[in-house]
Amino acid sequence: MTKHVRFSLDTEVPPTIPDGSGKVLYGTLVGDVVYTNVGKHPLAQVRLLPPCSPSKIVCVGRNYADHAKEMGNAIPIEPLIFMKPPSSLIAHGDEVIYPELTNSISYEGELGVIIGKRAWHIEKADWEQYVLGFTMINDVTARDLQKKDGQWTRGKGFDTFCPTGPWMVRREEVDLPELRVTSFVDGEKRQDAPVTDMLFDLPTVLHYITQFMTLEPGDLIATGTPPGVGIVEPGALMRVEIQGIGALENRLVRK
Repeated sequence: MTKHVRFSLDTEVPPTIPDGSGKVLYGTLVGDVVYTNVGKHPLAQVRLLPPCSPSKIVCVGRNYADHAKEMGNAIPIEPLIFMKPPSSLIAHGDEVIYPELTNSISYEGELGVIIGKRAWHIEKADWEQYVLGFTMINDVTARDLQKKDGQWTRGKGFDTFCPTGPWMVRREEVDLPELRVTSFVDGEKRQDAPVTDMLFDLPTVLHYITQFMTLEPGDLIATGTPPGVGIVEPGALMRVEIQGIGALENRLVRK
C-alpha cells in the first residue's frame, strides 16, 4: 500500500491552501519519512494537508440502512445528496472546533473517494477510470442544527467539520468490497461496518451525481456513514479507521 500525501514545509499554513500556491508538495509516506522526486523530509518536520484540494465536497446521506433507522429516518429510495463547503476541510491531527451555535456534535466515519478526472454523465461500468483513490473522512455534524434547519448546510458546513486524510491510497491498490469503516471515540469502538452494506454502491453514487453535476479532478465524495453515530464532548479524540487504507484522528475542542 502506497500512502500518497499532500504536504507543506511551512507548518503554519492552513489546510485548504490551493495546489497552485507553491506551498503544496506531493510525496509518498514510508514510515516516518516523506519522499518526493527531489528529496525526502522527516514527517515531524512537515505539515500534512488533506490529500486533495476539492472544488466541492459531495456527500451521500443515509447510505447505510441501519444508520437511517437509528436516526428515525426512512430508508432512501435513491441517493440522498448534500454538500459540505471546501472551507470545512481540515487535515489529520487538526482540531475540530466546537461552535458556539450548537450543543450537540456528532462524528460520522466515512469512506472518502477522490476524483481523478472530469466526470459528467458517467456509466456505472466506467466508474473506476474516474476515481483516483480513497481516504478517510469524518463528517462532523451539529446534530441539533441539522434537525432544526431541515436542510443540512449549516449543521454540516462549519469550518473544521470535514477532517480528511491523512493520505490517499490509489484505487488500483484497494480491494473495495473488502473495506470496513470503523470509528472510535477515546479508544472505544463506536462504528464498524463493511462498505458492502451501503444502500447505493460507489458506481451507483457516481452515476447518480454526474447526471446533474460535473465532478472535477480533486473533488471529494463522502459515501455515507454506518450505524453507531453519537454525541461527543469537547476533548474527545475521534478516530476513523479503514483497514487497508489508514486511520484519521482529530480532537474536538472549544476555543
